[in-house]
Amino acid sequence: MADTTAKVDMPRPKIAERPAADRGGWAMLGIAVLLLAVGTAAVFAAAAVGGGAAIATGVTAGSLLGLAGLVLAAGLTAVAPGEARVLQLLGRYKGTVRLDGLRWVNPLTNRSRVSTRIRNHETGLAKVNDLDGNPIEISAVVVWQVADTARAVFEVDDFVEFVAFQTEAAVRHIAGSFPYDAHDRTSLRDNADEITAQLSEELAQRVASAGVEIIESRITGLAYAPEIAQAMLRRQQAGAVVAARQRIVEGAVGMVQLALERLDEENVVDLDEERKAAMVSNLLVVLCADRDAQPIVNTGSLYQ
Repeated sequence: MADTTAKVDMPRPKIAERPAADRGGWAMLGIAVLLLAVGTAAVFAAAAVGGGAAIATGVTAGSLLGLAGLVLAAGLTAVAPGEARVLQLLGRYKGTVRLDGLRWVNPLTNRSRVSTRIRNHETGLAKVNDLDGNPIEISAVVVWQVADTARAVFEVDDFVEFVAFQTEAAVRHIAGSFPYDAHDRTSLRDNADEITAQLSEELAQRVASAGVEIIESRITGLAYAPEIAQAMLRRQQAGAVVAARQRIVEGAVGMVQLALERLDEENVVDLDEERKAAMVSNLLVVLCADRDAQPIVNTGSLYQ
């Protein structure tokens, strides 16, 4: 099969995913709780002393400790399985957290949640013209996953919408590159595995800049458009009848040839060329007719 997949020239990505400088969250949570507890105790201890300067010093120290505990607590981030957190600090990408559980990152970073789970996208029933110009209806399902979270967040506005549009574009292009049905060429109906392989390859090229990996694609719906469906059905039926008749004729000729050879080998009857022609004609009528033949018994001689 000739490869008709077009080279898709998508913009080259300007960013790539890298690990973030994160730490285990439980240890930082313990430190934050400790700072809050010490700060609160310092404030109450200063109030119990009673002196003005001591109170001010104790409240200031306690407040600073409590503020430090709150800042540390603000950096705690819970990462669920199948999710990642993309960190951004003052407009700059600072890495991605993929390890699930309670993690701690820079409290000043903006943390965007990105799902890395496997997703399905099913296109609607699209009406396109195949390679022969016949209107057809086609739909497909694509299984995909975010492989590079940085590209998914920063290279496109909405990577889910981007995958949906690129999938529809790829399905339309593939549908227009092959005929719906053809006996001597690669067709959409008869070569589903080859077609879906090319669809996956083209889709992978289209969505690579968005950090998306195509796991599998499959055509789920394929039919002629309603306005030509009846005409195409009649054409297929006619083709099937012609093919069946051809097989019947080939088989009948072989059977007649075998019958003549056996009669000649066994010396059952000596037939001249005219009687052989009549016998061949009768046998072909019987074998090729679409209805049961009604035999006529000849009670006379062979030449009557």
